[in-house]
Amino acid sequence: MISFRNFALRRGERLLLSQVDLALHAGWRVGVVGRNGCGKSSLFAALLGQLEPDQGDLDLPARVRIASVAQETPSLPDPALDFVLSGDAQVHALIQAEARATREEDWDAVAEAHQRLAEIGGYDATARAGRLLHGLGFPPETHLKPVSDFSGGWRVRLNLARALMTPSDLLLLDEPTNHLDLDAVLWLEQWLLKYQGTLLVISHDREFLDGICSHTLHLHEGRAKLYTGGYTAFERQRAEQLRQQQIAFEKEQAEREHLQKFIDRFKAKASKARQAQSRMKRLAKLAGTEAVRVERRFRIEFAEPAKLPHSLIVLRGVDAGYAQPDGPPAVVLREVGFHLEAGARIALLGPNGAGKSTLVKTLVGELPLLAGERIAHPDLRIGYFAQHTVESLHEGQSPLWHLRQLAPDAGEQVLRNYLGRWNFAGDRAFESVDGFSGGERARLALAMIAFVEPNVLLLDEPTNHLDLDMREALAEALADFPGAIVLVSHDRHLIGLVCDSFWRVADGRVAEFDGDLDEYAAWLRSRGSEPRQARPAAAAKGEARPERTAATARGPRQDPEAGRRLKRMEERIAALQAELDQVERVLADPALYGNDGGAELAQLGQRQARLAGEKEALEGEWLALYGQLENG
Repeated sequence: MISFRNFALRRGERLLLSQVDLALHAGWRVGVVGRNGCGKSSLFAALLGQLEPDQGDLDLPARVRIASVAQETPSLPDPALDFVLSGDAQVHALIQAEARATREEDWDAVAEAHQRLAEIGGYDATARAGRLLHGLGFPPETHLKPVSDFSGGWRVRLNLARALMTPSDLLLLDEPTNHLDLDAVLWLEQWLLKYQGTLLVISHDREFLDGICSHTLHLHEGRAKLYTGGYTAFERQRAEQLRQQQIAFEKEQAEREHLQKFIDRFKAKASKARQAQSRMKRLAKLAGTEAVRVERRFRIEFAEPAKLPHSLIVLRGVDAGYAQPDGPPAVVLREVGFHLEAGARIALLGPNGAGKSTLVKTLVGELPLLAGERIAHPDLRIGYFAQHTVESLHEGQSPLWHLRQLAPDAGEQVLRNYLGRWNFAGDRAFESVDGFSGGERARLALAMIAFVEPNVLLLDEPTNHLDLDMREALAEALADFPGAIVLVSHDRHLIGLVCDSFWRVADGRVAEFDGDLDEYAAWLRSRGSEPRQARPAAAAKGEARPERTAATARGPRQDPEAGRRLKRMEERIAALQAELDQVERVLADPALYGNDGGAELAQLGQRQARLAGEKEALEGEWLALYGQLENG
């Protein structure tokens, strides 16, 4: 158990947390949430012993093994597989000792290393490291590449794989999904659900938190409060608590007013002095409940495009990729047909490296075509957010300077008024971006995109640096945007709110995916069955689909025993869902969160996690069996 007692934490002169009293039990998976700057990463630093509490105590179990993701990766010559394997220091040292003894023909040392590796199950370590790399999106041919050959985003993944490889009782993950594609995020969810230790994870991805967390720790205005369940359950419970708090405040204010009127009326009368004194004591004893402060929600707005033609971009027979000076071009995507129309809301799905960013760059016109043609309407105006957009802001320059590059002739007050609407008001418009957080840089990049009043938004991982509030604001703005949207994102909540069609980029092809995100995730989990048939991307929006034949319409082949198994699974899944609904109704009851409800909360949280895990496993079995039947 990890316990905080009257815990307080500072960073420099700033008090981040105070009067924190809570306990985290072994095996819990805790999502740590709160606005940027509230102290989430500093809390992790305290758990790692890198920050001393300003007050109170932080108690960890004796000899607890902690794993976390390193912030930097040196430019090492070591192969990626060895770097990940070194996360298990004991196994890695024994493997190296065995190899060294073999080279030196010291057979006694070889035998000793061999025995110790067998005792601790070390001979499957290399395979485990390979599975971690594969799950996080590293193709097999990259496993032996030197660490120094990988870019920054891929090195972050290597650090994550190394942390997962490390034997641990407590795993600390700070924004682990930021540099992952959707496939890797879904794989990571499944890995974390099987993790046996205690997990603390900082994330702004609500679907990810809902998928893995048994509890949520909310940091807000210097306090820390623990809730049972994932992010959605936390939101529901907190909303109810705030509602009850406001009711209590209004009731107390009415009583205060009533008492004060009596005191003011009768305190000078001798006959009423005792009653007045009594009411004064009562007034002094009132709890002093705070009014609920309505937090100002940030809003993002994309202006109505000046012109919105129906057909915006057309790709016909396009081969997309990269020219190479010393050889033939590297073709990433072949024979792409893509018709982008006003009002289209498309999410691109597919593994990292399959060509999603290549397709976006081709739509932008940033990449020259290797074959085919790109037809853009004369009134096309693109707003493009690339993965490197945040990093490409000019160091040493201000938001005002950046905006002036887009509109050299605009008046300064006009530009400052616009920046004020994006929370760069007053002197902030003149501050250097060097001191901006990742979220502030992303907000400035989005402000610059919105400033040009685009009719097409091409967004490649726009949420990596955004907190939950900013993500919600972006989702609302995109939902209201009248132009066309092409989105690459690992944030399923954003995709679900914004996009109504899905296109799969894989194996050098682009095709419409005839399914939803749950079906895409199920396909990734099952691996044994195929997703629904993809329709050729050349099919323009609005074209009729091929008619189903009798063979395609009949569904899974008939197998009475398998049919009965499917039915039993469906009944069990429905029963598990009913139990989960009942647990969540109990968890939503504010009365449960009194001083004496800790034991029951823990039991309910464990039950909720067990039911959710059993239901998810059973759904995977159902999908695999159904897929086998459907494929004959």
